[in-house]
Amino acid sequence: MRLTLHGHACVSVGSDSDAILIDPGVYTPDPATLLARADAVLITHEHADHVDAEALGAALEARPALRLYGPAAVVEQWSALGARVTPVAPGDTFAVGSITVAVHGGLHAVIHPDVPRAVNVGYLIDGRVYHPGDSLEPPAADVELLLTPVSGPWFHLDAAVELVRALRPARAIAIHEAHASEVGLALAARLMGQLAGVPLEALAPGEAVEL
Repeated sequence: MRLTLHGHACVSVGSDSDAILIDPGVYTPDPATLLARADAVLITHEHADHVDAEALGAALEARPALRLYGPAAVVEQWSALGARVTPVAPGDTFAVGSITVAVHGGLHAVIHPDVPRAVNVGYLIDGRVYHPGDSLEPPAADVELLLTPVSGPWFHLDAAVELVRALRPARAIAIHEAHASEVGLALAARLMGQLAGVPLEALAPGEAVEL
């Protein structure tokens, strides 16, 4: 299995035969090309930096085999596509070819008490890789590789450290970095590594790791 970071919250995970794209948002470079390669798209929540609705809608129209999974509040706009679109909630499981996906999460992290919390799910891929979306709540699961948010108006370093401590993954890779400067990202990585005991890896957009 290979994991590739495409910038901010967007990653692809897959094998030679099956490909999952998670959270292709408006910060994602060339989402049309990524969507053209995917067998399924997983969306964690409704914010535009996690779902480019225009690009996703065009891909769904152009590719009848493409499947979409996400919270009902996100995917209901494409409900006319029938079985190709699946609303998911915590506790659900499904398969994309040979890859199993378990749904966790619940709500987006608090931005401010005056801002309603969006429904936010996290995805555990093949029992190994966890993408939390914009939540810092740990799932009740073993995680080998944690995609770890490092910036955003809702980001709290203490909660991110506690997420890593709770899950104790073998690896942690930084995501959701678009709101951080290079200096801020390096500082967050250093502090999280020191406090959580798991080095935080920072990949360049397009960089891949083998699992």
